[in-house]
Amino acid sequence: MTATAVSSTAWWQDQFRLPAGRTHLSGCSLPPRWRGIDEAMASMLHAMADDPAPWHGFEAEVELSRQRFAELVNASADQIAVLPTATVAAYQVATAQDWSRPQILGTDEDFPSISQLLQAQQVRGARLDFVPDPLSLDSWQEFLSERTGLVSVPLVTYRHGVCTPVAELCRLAAAAGARTFVDAYQGAGVVPIDVEELGCDYLVAGASKYLLGLPGVAFLYCREPGAIRRPPELTGWMGRVPPNNFDPRCAEVADTARRFEIGTPAIPAVLAVSAGLRLLNEVGVSKVYEHVCRLRERLADGASAAGLPLVGFRPGRPHGAHLAFAMPDPGATADRLAARGVSVSPRGDVVRVAMHLYNTDADIDRVLECLAAQR
Repeated sequence: MTATAVSSTAWWQDQFRLPAGRTHLSGCSLPPRWRGIDEAMASMLHAMADDPAPWHGFEAEVELSRQRFAELVNASADQIAVLPTATVAAYQVATAQDWSRPQILGTDEDFPSISQLLQAQQVRGARLDFVPDPLSLDSWQEFLSERTGLVSVPLVTYRHGVCTPVAELCRLAAAAGARTFVDAYQGAGVVPIDVEELGCDYLVAGASKYLLGLPGVAFLYCREPGAIRRPPELTGWMGRVPPNNFDPRCAEVADTARRFEIGTPAIPAVLAVSAGLRLLNEVGVSKVYEHVCRLRERLADGASAAGLPLVGFRPGRPHGAHLAFAMPDPGATADRLAARGVSVSPRGDVVRVAMHLYNTDADIDRVLECLAAQR
């Protein structure tokens, strides 16, 4: 596959065979069906037809997906765990903390289930404090102390698509002796990520949005898995050394990020996201982001001209791949747009419009026209 091929509109339109008249702008919720998913599902069915127990092949695909995600974020495969969801990944991180430093810092911009499981750590003596302004380093600095054990921050906020100052925050947290957990679910695949540059201790991303996969798989990066003294409370045979010993008395966990793993991951989701990761690594996420930024500016300019109420977006500030619009009834607005062939994603009090490499200028113009008609 050449760079010219993957950068052409015709190539992308062929890969993402949307039904005629449909515009997919809800990738922040679920990607469109594309050839990679079809081929991944077909390969699984063929493997099962040829071999009644094709586990060696499936295990190889899990390792391949691990390697491809590691490449995406500039990590090593030993720093990546394959887990069912981002929430499970966050739980593994939380239960591996000893909470001798009991304060957790989070924000209202964290995805709710992340905040909820962190709040649940109060039974182990931890306390979650909410930083009022996640975009302000001064706000974080005010709360950081020698009691802070963990800092939770989204790379890109799930409602408004705003990029937070993660790298700077990770440096502040490290100076205070605290670990950092970065939720990159709304950024991985469209925003370039280099975990070395971020300096985070943990980072999680899921398959079912911009990584072009299906629900059922998340990847957890851990900077120094061997330095984590406390094993996670949710455990299983895949986190043991080695997993295929099948020893019920084995208590030794892996010294790699595999220590966070539990049981067999969802193979269909693994195959699907592996295809998406292959494509994204071939194209380069920096090219994806360049395309997304251009479409985002077109959408923001059009919204300003039409008087549409954008929330959270500030020209010149880092932003993710979706913009949020404050509409009177987001759910009903999304339903009406869907009836016109335009897929967007309502979330709380906003309608989110998400962009990826499969989107075009025509998609942006169409959603602007539809949103303007809903005022």
